[in-house]
Amino acid sequence: MPSFDDLEFYPGDPIFGLTDLFRADERPDKVNLGVGIYLDELGRLPLPEAVRLAEQRLAEQPAPRGYLPMGGDPQLVQLVQQMVFGLPSADESSTPEPVEGLDPLHQRIATVQTLGGSGALKEGADFLRALLGASTVALSDPSWANHAAIFGGAGYEVVSYRYHDAQNHRVDVDGMVEDLLAMVPGTVVVLHACCHNPTGYDLSADEWVRVAEACAQRELVPFLDMAYQGFSRGLDEDRVAVDTFVATGQRFFVGNSFSKNIGLYGERIGGLSVVCASRDEATRVHSQLCRVIRTNYSCPPSHGAQVVKLVLSDADLRASWEAELEQMRLRIRRMREALDAGLRAEGIETMGFVTEQAGMFSYCGLDVEQMHRLRSEHGVYGTDDGRLCVAGLNEDNVGYVAKAIAAVVSR
Repeated sequence: MPSFDDLEFYPGDPIFGLTDLFRADERPDKVNLGVGIYLDELGRLPLPEAVRLAEQRLAEQPAPRGYLPMGGDPQLVQLVQQMVFGLPSADESSTPEPVEGLDPLHQRIATVQTLGGSGALKEGADFLRALLGASTVALSDPSWANHAAIFGGAGYEVVSYRYHDAQNHRVDVDGMVEDLLAMVPGTVVVLHACCHNPTGYDLSADEWVRVAEACAQRELVPFLDMAYQGFSRGLDEDRVAVDTFVATGQRFFVGNSFSKNIGLYGERIGGLSVVCASRDEATRVHSQLCRVIRTNYSCPPSHGAQVVKLVLSDADLRASWEAELEQMRLRIRRMREALDAGLRAEGIETMGFVTEQAGMFSYCGLDVEQMHRLRSEHGVYGTDDGRLCVAGLNEDNVGYVAKAIAAVVSR
């Protein structure tokens, strides 16, 4: 057996490590804005009422826990496609606009259940690497740190494209498109479908058209990471990126997650969908996705799938969940506005851009030194790159956070 003497110590994920530091902090007014979890007005991780009722039903009708198919629960897969692509359910008649010369959309999507959004990225990365020979992935500058870890761990060369215009507090769409058009054909391009993590800046509908056209022109492989559907403008409205790529008729990947929008963080439940050129191609792609799953973990877990199935398919539970999701989205918006108001009250009038961002995160513009001071002097925890999880703010702590930010900015 080889020796482990030279094995390096893994220091852990920086965000989870930040949470460990927060827990060890004994100050009563400390605030954790580092980890990407939605907290309610009382600072607690909520259990959606629809989830509580769904689990109650499952407990009242216990069933054996057999293996799911490699690709996941078939009914859940259909529900994923309905939510991510706006496909109709059995009792609906409306369908997305067909693309001329292609099979109907629902026939050419290959979807599998995954271990959360991270699992969707890993399955897609392995599929593209092993079966299509993809070797380079392009990430936004900046991007979620685990994007590089997942694709890098799968053997990809990681490059970046321009995204955040820090000076003007917006997306550098011209630079982004220019970089995409300069990429080698076949490059996998990870795109944040909505609620960009970490910046909070999203593309407009017209800008998505430009990005989709650049990907098609350069024969790139778009991979949309849709971890926050419903947190920007709404479940349907947050599909703008997906709808735009569907309209172009090109092949692309979508990874979605139910961690945030249904609050099932620990259940690791998500999906990976591949939009193909034909029904036959989708069938073959699905079979190979199952092959990748089989070699990674054989088949997905069932409990989270059962919960999501009930929430999405039962009319009453669905209505309850959507109403609660809307309240979550609106609360985050109020916290952005309250933070801006608190900063202005402290004489900081240059951070109004936080109200123009979307989703759970805000790139607040503080540098590494200021973020360290925010943590050490005031007990407010955010990541070193200046990302704050706005969903961790509430009426009791937002004023304190505003004062803390103003203190480190003013010095």
